[in-house]
Amino acid sequence: MSRLTYETRTMEPDRAVVASLITPDMKKEGISPENSLEELIQLADTAGVEVTGQIVQYRDRPDPRFLLGKGKAMELKELLLEQEANTAIFDQELSGAQVRNLEQLLDVRIIDRTQLILDIFAQRARTREGIIQVELAQLTYLLPRLSGHGKNLSRLGGGIGTRGPGESKLETDRRHIRRRIGELKRQLHEVTRHRQLHRSRRKETGIVQVALVGYTNAGKSTLLKALTDADVLIENRLFATLDPTSRTMELPGGREVVLTDTVGFIQNLPHDLVAAFRATLEEVNEADLILHVIDASSSMRDEQQKVVDRILHELGAGGKPQLVLYNKMDLCEERQKEMLHGGSVYLKVSALNADDMDRIREAVQESLSAGLRTFRIPAARGDLTPVLYRIGQVVNHRYDETDTIYSIDVSRGEYDKYAYLLAPFATEDQGEPMKH
Repeated sequence: MSRLTYETRTMEPDRAVVASLITPDMKKEGISPENSLEELIQLADTAGVEVTGQIVQYRDRPDPRFLLGKGKAMELKELLLEQEANTAIFDQELSGAQVRNLEQLLDVRIIDRTQLILDIFAQRARTREGIIQVELAQLTYLLPRLSGHGKNLSRLGGGIGTRGPGESKLETDRRHIRRRIGELKRQLHEVTRHRQLHRSRRKETGIVQVALVGYTNAGKSTLLKALTDADVLIENRLFATLDPTSRTMELPGGREVVLTDTVGFIQNLPHDLVAAFRATLEEVNEADLILHVIDASSSMRDEQQKVVDRILHELGAGGKPQLVLYNKMDLCEERQKEMLHGGSVYLKVSALNADDMDRIREAVQESLSAGLRTFRIPAARGDLTPVLYRIGQVVNHRYDETDTIYSIDVSRGEYDKYAYLLAPFATEDQGEPMKH
């Protein structure tokens, strides 16, 4: 019996030249063009693209046709041919017209920063919620960029075979995308509703939540693993973690809190992505404490910290209690270490150092504590006992002839919810004063 053989071809690997337009407005907005371009190259590597060259242009304003000036765009074309690249990646977001013009001029695949980030998210989404969020962001990004206007959207003329709906393919695509966006929003609303139910149950049971936030690749997942022994993916790449992960962390006093790892932030995070992931990012708003993780060894450390602070503010979590963790101290040079802040709300740590993990747990316990309070509960008010366990950690309790006296390390923010019930039973012997 003869053996059949087939010719197989592997897909052409992605080789790209990155391009950036630098305008005076970037400096005004606090964006470092050099750092942004370096980050774009890291994003390309994360997406599995080999970057073979780069080109930069300084202009007062973007060219409406090619983003870059025509001459610089022709220079980019020569560089693409020279490097045998099949993709051009732009650090700025492109309009649909600019993409079409560049494709015609350069004859390669055109990708902008937003599309690149969306592609990475699409590769890494694992949960149903993550997959829905990414597809919603991609379609929202794609819809206004579908080519064709005016006559291209008109109905086809009459005649045999042309009667009926007669819509152009482009208009059919638009309708399909709008319909799919509507369906995804309904699915996401249902997922969000379930998430809100879980949040309500956690609040009712008095579970304390701590959220790890920070720039992408700051080391949040490594810290989660070190603090909780969680089995999570750790990878030295941007957006290694996409779907939020929650694990239980035990504090030195024996109390347990829920520690949640969130998706990393990045400068110029696409608006469509922020909107699609808002339900996930709102987990930060529910946190009792935010651990802001900063890659202390990064040359872009200060800019990255500002980006995270700005996004937290946009999410409405800017006023949350926050503990800053300068991570990766083992990779820092002496000069980098000297430039770091110090103090009670700043910790210099390495996720590889067990002693540092103990320091973090102690700092979290201290940050969550609002001080020691004592309550005298009559025997007839046994209904208040579960409430006492919700507002903090019961340090000890004792009995006298008629009452039970509880000493409680009260959680910051929790006591206010039940003060109307417990205030009448607070005693003068309060131990440490409440911290505000």
